[in-house]
Amino acid sequence: MNLIPTWPRHIRRIVFLYALFHAFALSLISYAHVGSPGVLVQKQAGKYRVLVNVQPPDVVPGTAKVTVFVEQGQATSIQARPVYFWTGDEGAPTHDQLNAISATQFTGDVWFMESGSTSVELQIDGPDGKVTVVAPVMSVATAQRTMPAETGIILSILGLLLVVLMVTIIGASSADGTLQPGQTAPPVFRRKRIVGMSIGAVLLVLLLAGGRTWWDSWADDYRTDQLYRRLPINSLVKPQNGQLALTIQIDTTGFSRNWRWRRPLSYIVPDHGKLMHVFLVRTPGLDAFAHLHPDRRDTLHYESNLPALPGGRYLLYADVVYQSGYAETLTDTVEVPFVKLSAEQAAARTPTDADDSWLVTEPMGVKSNAIGKLHLDDDMVSCGKPSASAKLDDGSTMVWTDKPSPILEAGKPYMLKFAVADEQGRAAKLEPYLGMSGHAAIVRSDGTVYIHLHPVGTYSMAAEESLVNRIADTTRTVKLPDAKFFRDSIDAYVAKLKRLPEPEKNKLIMAAMPAMNHTMAVNNMVEFPYAFPRAGHYRIWIQVKRNGRVLTGVFDTQVKESLL
Repeated sequence: MNLIPTWPRHIRRIVFLYALFHAFALSLISYAHVGSPGVLVQKQAGKYRVLVNVQPPDVVPGTAKVTVFVEQGQATSIQARPVYFWTGDEGAPTHDQLNAISATQFTGDVWFMESGSTSVELQIDGPDGKVTVVAPVMSVATAQRTMPAETGIILSILGLLLVVLMVTIIGASSADGTLQPGQTAPPVFRRKRIVGMSIGAVLLVLLLAGGRTWWDSWADDYRTDQLYRRLPINSLVKPQNGQLALTIQIDTTGFSRNWRWRRPLSYIVPDHGKLMHVFLVRTPGLDAFAHLHPDRRDTLHYESNLPALPGGRYLLYADVVYQSGYAETLTDTVEVPFVKLSAEQAAARTPTDADDSWLVTEPMGVKSNAIGKLHLDDDMVSCGKPSASAKLDDGSTMVWTDKPSPILEAGKPYMLKFAVADEQGRAAKLEPYLGMSGHAAIVRSDGTVYIHLHPVGTYSMAAEESLVNRIADTTRTVKLPDAKFFRDSIDAYVAKLKRLPEPEKNKLIMAAMPAMNHTMAVNNMVEFPYAFPRAGHYRIWIQVKRNGRVLTGVFDTQVKESLL
């Protein structure tokens, strides 16, 4: 059990001594996304198609809950182990066997002993062959646990008993223990026994006091240094060259105070060809949305021109990935001023990146997603039963298909499926958008949950690439390249991607990703695995590309607490 006890001092003294003699281990723990720590990975590996659900611990060391759903293929054995980026395959422990709940479901616990960029390596074996699947996970401490009162009482009684036994043993060893066999103890031995017990009691008190000091210092270090602190940023929107521009400055003031708060900012790597993915969502209605890709001006500054967003307060989520595979979401709130533009000024606005996209729609709760009267041809009907629809900017319609129920359940993995129909109700062919068939963003109504989704799961493709390459590396340690050279080469690569025609750009982006083998049976569909972390109202933005244009569909859903 992962515990950081918070007891009265006298109890802590007793428990410390008990821990000292019995090696009672205390466990102390991500990360990309906000309020959504779980990782879902959907993979086609050989003849197997699996959905991997990893619930990382919130204290480290701690145990991650790993569940594997075998959707295709026959697996008889699945083993799992953590592989840490900084020690690689050579420094990883042996695999643990997952328990078979059924022929298609395996589950088990995997110990995370180190913080940082981590992966869960799965070895799947069965009649359909032996394959390996890697699930990227961020292993960081995000919580402080308290010990149950019942456990504290039991340990206190055991500790008190141990102290009494230790004092008795010390007293006996200083008196009775010096007698020869059969020798009668003289009266002076009683005094020696009392003196020995007194000295032993004093030594134990000093030991407990020292242990308490160490314990308090260790707990303070955990609270102040080891608990995850999101990298702070300062965001500002201001007029620049005739249009509004967003500037994001990374705040490094804490770097000098604590080395654990530092980030390797020169080693940020592109994910889907972009160094930073920024999502802006206007509060409180979540009615305005933008997906931007700022340019890096220097190590600490990123800038992006804003599209035609209405003024107001916006939640800002910025996704970055470091060379180690460590993925992080930086958060802030930013005020977008209310600016009146003429038609000429609006037309003259230029995006920083051709892949930037945005949408202004109705606030949450004003109007529920409805089917209305949709004319769907036979190909569209085969995509699944429509449960909600959204009109897209080009006149086509996006349909949420096969939604299991109007209200979803927290903690349960779902496959969110969406299909696009053109104006005539026919299946609309989709094009790759940043190397994927689609992207999605999900935000809880209060902004406390945010995630950037892909059809292969809730993880970063760049993180997976780094971790897969690290496992293939046979060296025990990692040697980083020169920071300036690495940063400049990455900037040159990203700039090259921006200049390429769309087909060549997508080809390069997809070549940089691990093989996904994730194609839809119908080319107008996109699906995203996700488990909503807790109850509430959520807004979902689904982004696809058609005829060279990024289209965004908006859907709202309600999530209730799990019944289990």
